[in-house]
Amino acid sequence: MEKIKTDVLVIGAGSGGLSVAAGAAQMGAKVVLLEGHKMGGDCLNFGCVPSKALIATGKAAYAQTHAEQYGVANAAGTVDYAAAKDHVADVIATIEPMDSQERFEGFGIKVIREFGTFISPTEVQAGDTVITARRIVIATGSSPMVPPIEGLEGVPFQTNETIFELREAPEHLLVVGGGPIGMEMAQAHIRMGCKVTVIEGGKALGKDDPELAEVVLAALKEEGVVIEEGARVAKVGGTAGAIEVETEDGRVFKGSHLLMAAGRKSNVDKLNLEAGNIKPSRTGIEVDDSMRSSNKRVYAIGDVAGGLQFTHVAGYHAGVIIRSMLFGLPSKAKTSHIPWATYTDPELAQVGLTEAQAKDKHGAGLEVVRFHFSHNDRALAERKSKGFVKVMVVKGRPVGASIVGYQAGELINLWALALANNMKMSQIAAMVAPYPTIGEINKRVAGAYFSPRLFESDLVKKVVGFVQKYVP
Repeated sequence: MEKIKTDVLVIGAGSGGLSVAAGAAQMGAKVVLLEGHKMGGDCLNFGCVPSKALIATGKAAYAQTHAEQYGVANAAGTVDYAAAKDHVADVIATIEPMDSQERFEGFGIKVIREFGTFISPTEVQAGDTVITARRIVIATGSSPMVPPIEGLEGVPFQTNETIFELREAPEHLLVVGGGPIGMEMAQAHIRMGCKVTVIEGGKALGKDDPELAEVVLAALKEEGVVIEEGARVAKVGGTAGAIEVETEDGRVFKGSHLLMAAGRKSNVDKLNLEAGNIKPSRTGIEVDDSMRSSNKRVYAIGDVAGGLQFTHVAGYHAGVIIRSMLFGLPSKAKTSHIPWATYTDPELAQVGLTEAQAKDKHGAGLEVVRFHFSHNDRALAERKSKGFVKVMVVKGRPVGASIVGYQAGELINLWALALANNMKMSQIAAMVAPYPTIGEINKRVAGAYFSPRLFESDLVKKVVGFVQKYVP
C-alpha cells in the first residue's frame, strides 16, 4: 500500500474538481486528483457538451425544413442519426484534451485513476494508495436518478449517460421527466425525425416562471412533441422496440425507446462519508456558506453539495474555496447572482428572483418591466420574434431577470453581471448597444423602466415647458 501526503486532495475530475486542482497547483500547492471514471466528468462526456452538440444537429435539420420564410426553398432535412452521434463524439474529442490527465499532470498534479473512499477524517484510499491531505475537496458530481418504478428493471432504457452512444434513431422516444434535460432531448429528437412523447408527473419545466415556460412548451407542441403533464408513472413494461409506460391515472403510452430524465442524485455512495466524519444531507453533502462540510478539513462543491446543479456553479464554487483553502481568507458562496438556461428553441433563462419570488419578498416595492422580442429589429430580421424579457426591479435595482426567446442564454449574462455587482437600472440604460443586435433588448427593457418616469411625469413636462418658455 503506497502512502502519499499532500496539501490538497481533490476527489472527482469534473468541472469543479479540475478548476480547484489546476488553480491550487498553479499557485504552489501540492495537489492529488482522483478520478475513477472519465476525466471531464458528466459535463464533457454525458451532459452539457454532447447535449448541445445534438441540439445543434436538430437545429440544422429544422433550419432546412423551415427555410422558406427567408426566401430559400425548404429541403428534407433528413438526419443520419449515426453520423449525428459521430458529430457529438467529435465535439467531445475536440474538447477532451483540455480535461485530459496529461494536461493536469503538466501542472504538477498527481492524477490517480481510482475512486476515493474515506478511511479516516484526514485519509482517503484510492486503489492501492492512501492519501493524507490537509484539505480535501469532494467534487464527485451527480448521476441520473432512476426512480423505483415497477417493471423498469426488466425494460431497456436510456439515461443521459447512454443516449449519446445510441446509433439507431428511435422511432418513438418516450421521455420520463419534463425538466430541462427531458425537454432539450425531446426537441432535439423531434427535429431529427423521431416521434416524441414527454411524460411528466407534475408540470413540465415546473421550476421556471410558468409564463415563460408556457412559451417554450407551446413551441415544442407546435413542432410535434406530445407533452403529458400530471402523469405520474406507475409501471413500465415491454421489450426493446415495444415499450409501454402506464401512469397512475391509467394512461398508457407506447414507444420504441425510453429515456429516463427524472432528475439527478449526488454521487456519494463510494465515499464512505461516515469514516470521514462528514454529515450527509437529503440531496448530497451538508455544507455551510463557505462550502465546508461537518469535517472542517473537507469541502464539497458542485452537484454533490446538493444545491443548484449546473457546471458553472461548480466552477464558481471552486473559486470560492480556493480563496479559503490557499489564502486563509473568508469566502462564502451566494446563489442570488447565479444564472441558468434551458437550451430549447426558444431558449429559457433566469437569474435572481422570479416574479413570484420577488413578489413574496418585496411586495408592493416590486416593479416588473417587460420588453418583447417582436419590438427588436434584429429579431424581426432573423424571424426570431417569439419571446420577451421580464426584469424584477426594487428601488431602481434589478433583483431578477427572466428571458424566453432567441439567445436567452446569452442575453441573461448582462443581468447576471448586474446582480453580481448590485448595479442600477440606470447603468443598464446608459449602455450603448450596437444596432441592430439581439442584445439591444436588454437596453430597451431598462429604457422601459424609465419611460413612464420621463413621459408620464407632470413634473418633467413642467420643467420642459419652463425651459422652452424662459431659457434662451
